Amino acid sequence: MTYQPAYAGRSPIELAAHMKRVVLLPKRARPFYGRHPWVFAGAVAVVEGEPADGDVVDLVTDAGSFVARGLYNSRSKIRVRLYTWDAAVEIDGAFFRDKLMAALRLRTALGLDGPGRACRLVFSEGDGLSGLTVDRYDLWLVVQFTALGLARRRELLTEILVDLVRPEGVYLRTERGIGKLEGLELQDGLLWGLPPDGPIVIEENGLRFHVNLAEGQKTGFYLDQRDNRQAVARLASGRSVLDAFCYSGGFGLHAARAGALSVVGVDQSEPALILARENAALNGLDNVEYIQGDVFDELDALAARGARFGVVILDPPKFARDRRAVDEALRGYRRLQRAAVRVLEPEGFLVTCCCSGLITIDMLEELLAQLAAEEKREVQVLERRGPAADHPVSASCLESHYLKCLIARVR
Repeated sequence: MTYQPAYAGRSPIELAAHMKRVVLLPKRARPFYGRHPWVFAGAVAVVEGEPADGDVVDLVTDAGSFVARGLYNSRSKIRVRLYTWDAAVEIDGAFFRDKLMAALRLRTALGLDGPGRACRLVFSEGDGLSGLTVDRYDLWLVVQFTALGLARRRELLTEILVDLVRPEGVYLRTERGIGKLEGLELQDGLLWGLPPDGPIVIEENGLRFHVNLAEGQKTGFYLDQRDNRQAVARLASGRSVLDAFCYSGGFGLHAARAGALSVVGVDQSEPALILARENAALNGLDNVEYIQGDVFDELDALAARGARFGVVILDPPKFARDRRAVDEALRGYRRLQRAAVRVLEPEGFLVTCCCSGLITIDMLEELLAQLAAEEKREVQVLERRGPAADHPVSASCLESHYLKCLIARVR
């Protein structure tokens, strides 16, 4: 069958208005009518109008019907990121201001925004702005761009954020590997305003934490675990706690404040442990010690010494960055859980977290079932948890539900 261009038969005026278009293959439009924001290369029949990377394009069916409007990137597997399904809406400054204002209203309604606080102000697909993350730490903002189209509009977006939030400064942080995936060339650094004199102090659940905007992991702090840290702390009273991959001490310090007998934090990063020790001192908590080393090796060493804990928390970095890595990642989580159970007291609590979006919570529960059989232990899943409310999950893009947290009792 000979392909007929989607613009065939249109008037010159219509052609001028709709020259840059991405035409879908037949029967591939349903997910995008359902408002999924990612158009992968495999769904595309042809690109019309020679759009440059970052340009606005219309997504149309093979018959030429409008589906949505987004930003094009020939360098990415995600060829188009969609932002509006209304043909009358332009992707311009007014559009981005409206989206950012809606995101800010949500955080205000949640009671999370304000001086001295920290929260995620914009969560990419969760706020309809695929490829943009904005975190607030007291009077400073940290932005991450994971989409080329938005990165090329960073001056516009920064200008709107400054007008709406009135921060002291706006800092840019980049995500590892995103440059290759999106064709981005960005460097960490100040985008606008003044940098902080040093680490910022934020408050979370009555505890205070130092945050290093320039060198900390992610954007400086794991804001998504806020509610999970509080949930785990409720189990810590009167128990010894092991906080593996502890970073700057979030889980462990919540447990120490809640009445844990002792807390041991383990992380491979010495700069992270320096922050963790400073945070323990900042909060007057002296029942905490930190060990620098590989978590897998340290778990084996603790088991060999006969060490036992009433609560073991596993919050590792992302193990699977693409689908090819899923099987290897599952083996890593399985090995980690097995090592954790071997230092867990009878009827102790195992907290296992996963920030790999490609690993589902069902996969994690299946690993626990395998663990129960192998170790001849009874495993009871008590809570299935996700990220804090300032990381909303788009019902149209469930991939945005990346963080999983299982709390289990192991008998």
